[in-house]
Amino acid sequence: MVFPLKLIEWSDDSKNLIVYKYPLPKNGKEVGQKSKIIVKEGQCAIFVHKGQLADVFMPGTYDLNTNIFPLLSKLAGWKYGFQTPIELQIYFVNTRQFTGNKWGTANPIIMRDPEFGVVRVQGFGSYSFKVDDAAVFLRELFGTLPSFTTQDITDWLRSMVVSALTDVIGESKVSVLDLAGNTNELNEIVTANIQSKFNVIGLKLVTLLIENMSVPEEVEKAIDERSKLGVLGDKTDVMMKIAAAEAMKDAAKNPGAGGTFMGAGLGLGAGAGLGAAFMGAFNSANQPQQQSQPAQNNDAVGKKKCPKCGADISATAKFCPECGEKIPAKKFCPECGAEVSATAKFCPECGNKIS
Repeated sequence: MVFPLKLIEWSDDSKNLIVYKYPLPKNGKEVGQKSKIIVKEGQCAIFVHKGQLADVFMPGTYDLNTNIFPLLSKLAGWKYGFQTPIELQIYFVNTRQFTGNKWGTANPIIMRDPEFGVVRVQGFGSYSFKVDDAAVFLRELFGTLPSFTTQDITDWLRSMVVSALTDVIGESKVSVLDLAGNTNELNEIVTANIQSKFNVIGLKLVTLLIENMSVPEEVEKAIDERSKLGVLGDKTDVMMKIAAAEAMKDAAKNPGAGGTFMGAGLGLGAGAGLGAAFMGAFNSANQPQQQSQPAQNNDAVGKKKCPKCGADISATAKFCPECGEKIPAKKFCPECGAEVSATAKFCPECGNKIS
């Protein structure tokens, strides 16, 4: 004798169970006209008959009769007004959010940074998802499995998240210096790009969080150095001069340590510039004061004699300012090229006759 099930429901007490197949008893009890199904909030129920999806029930309480489920009446056994109980497969699907799923880059993401060149970036975070279309989820993933948990799918979802994040970072051309300040924007872009892939399997990516993006240690050091320079700003030169002055005072107190301070000056500050400034200042301070030299008499520079009156005239003068004699242009020996006087008849260098 067949005793149809009176009440069908599922009390979910798990944290990671997505699909639960309702167990039909082995004593012959099946689903009949007097059966009732209760679908709680955060659930939906799927009826499958002979491998065919019959219907999906959203939260509520249902009396199984042909008036409210015309689709079921088309299946064998139900057309007789439930007088003959029918065996079905009943799946409860958890439609709440599954949170706290971790993602991380197993291998660094290679990106081209506009300032540092090719850089390896690693990141990690979390995401949450939910079943958005139970019928599609059944067809594409869990099929007729008796149960389906988050562990059965999170590895695949994580690879989808990392793949989408890699594409977005590569196309964004954002500098590694700006990654931390653009995590919210990256979250939104990645979520939008990946949602279509989730839709194909009946899921929805609810949230995606990028908790950290990191770069190799050598890049971090380069960023730290740039940060130091950014903090100093236009005060770097002033600080260099102050440091050099302080070092000079210490050197003056200990004359024998001049070489030591000169060597130490090379390591001062953020670069070699401060060391050079210190050395220059130190050397200037330790050199004896030079006696001022009388200015050289410019009149004695570039002078020559007038060939007629012997007066001193400028080397470039064409006429003597004393007698008005025309000063002949310079002559050169055609043999050796040496300069000779305007009145010379022979070259004083090679003895060649000057025509």
